[in-house]
Amino acid sequence: MDKKELILIVDDEDEMRSYIGGLVTSFGYQTSSASNGAEALEKFNAMNPALIIMDLMMPEMDGIEVLGRIKEQNGDTPVIILSGHGDTKNVVRAMKMGASDFINKPFEPEVIRHTINQVMEKKNLILEVKRLKEEMGKQMSYDILFSNSKKMTDIKSIIEQVAETNITVLVRGESGTGKELVARAIHAASLRHDKRFVKISCVAIPETLLETELFGHEKGAFTGATRKKPGKFELANDGTIFLDEIGDMHPSLQAKLLQVLQDGEFARVGGEKDVKVDVRVIAATNRDLEIAVREGGFREDLFYRLNVVSIVVPPLRERKEEIPFLVEHFLRKYSQQYNKSFTTLSNETMTRFMNYDWPGNVRELENMIKRVVVLGNENAVLTRFAFKGTDIQSDIQYNINEKSKVKAADSGRVIPPDNGFSLRSISKKALAEVERETIKDILLKTRWNRREASRLLKVSYKALLNKIKEYELDKRL
Repeated sequence: MDKKELILIVDDEDEMRSYIGGLVTSFGYQTSSASNGAEALEKFNAMNPALIIMDLMMPEMDGIEVLGRIKEQNGDTPVIILSGHGDTKNVVRAMKMGASDFINKPFEPEVIRHTINQVMEKKNLILEVKRLKEEMGKQMSYDILFSNSKKMTDIKSIIEQVAETNITVLVRGESGTGKELVARAIHAASLRHDKRFVKISCVAIPETLLETELFGHEKGAFTGATRKKPGKFELANDGTIFLDEIGDMHPSLQAKLLQVLQDGEFARVGGEKDVKVDVRVIAATNRDLEIAVREGGFREDLFYRLNVVSIVVPPLRERKEEIPFLVEHFLRKYSQQYNKSFTTLSNETMTRFMNYDWPGNVRELENMIKRVVVLGNENAVLTRFAFKGTDIQSDIQYNINEKSKVKAADSGRVIPPDNGFSLRSISKKALAEVERETIKDILLKTRWNRREASRLLKVSYKALLNKIKEYELDKRL
């Protein structure tokens, strides 16, 4: 292997740590060690090891507690438990909590070699299956996005021309049109496809934190900076970074971004030495950057650096021929996700879909299909489109009515438990979905004017902000 995988060894006995470390190193792995649970968690967070070998019985924080915290943070990291005689009960408990295997002390070197090999093979198989599923999902999304209208096949042609170059691409279009999918398609077709694709939203993260997120910081750079932290540009080295909502980046950061684009280097916050990176930059915006440049809100030199190749993703209302294919895709996706059997829409609903202007674009269509699947009927659509145009107040009234129906159904309908969830939890989840999509729709229609949205929703401004945070709508997914 070109780069040895790291195994973290956790044991409070010095001799045992040293013995296992020597064995594991002889097997061809890198090693690090921790003498207690607190140190193990610190190194786990800092190093992200491929595997952990951990003693079950340790003072202060035992292996069971450490295992629980590790699984909360990253359930994919395998853990092999070391146990002594008489620990059977705790070993069983550890296995139920997600430990991959266990080894009884004392043990022969071949036992630990065999166990590590088995656990690593299983881990790699799980990761490969996960990767293949993700690739299949991405490919299906790409096919749906680029194969069903002339405008999108033209965009696919541009992607194929620019993908294998390193030039910067600016993806432009309204919110919800699929700009991130375009960026991912460029990365997937590029020579960097086997490297990282790192996304960061320039509007979801507060201005005061965005610089450290992008460029990282040194230990002691500010209060709370207890260790060095790499930024997104370093994480994306040799790969692609996607800067979403670039038009909302604060002017104070634009100069530093320009330096990266020009020279391929930057300094971490609190750092003195420059860090060199090789990163393909793709940016996206729903703003008119030419106007922002004229008004002084966006640097002209940065705009020209970003706008080497511009791809404009048209709104859904200009490519309505895609709607039937998108509907079929989203029905299949959410029927599987929510274990429903809702696979087709009526002709009446499809007609109304084709006549609607879709101000929220593909994202709005996806949310509407999700709502139909969750509630189990098309009334969500038919009632909504019964109102003229895109009347916001009618949308609000429709959603209030739908919530009432769901509440009434809570006492009058029998729904079999699914995977241990009760009827109450299923109804609560459905109501939460409806509330989330209602707020999201109103925010889209008011162009994210939160005060106007709170007035239309008849809730306080603070209550709306809390809901936006609760449903993670501030990330504008």
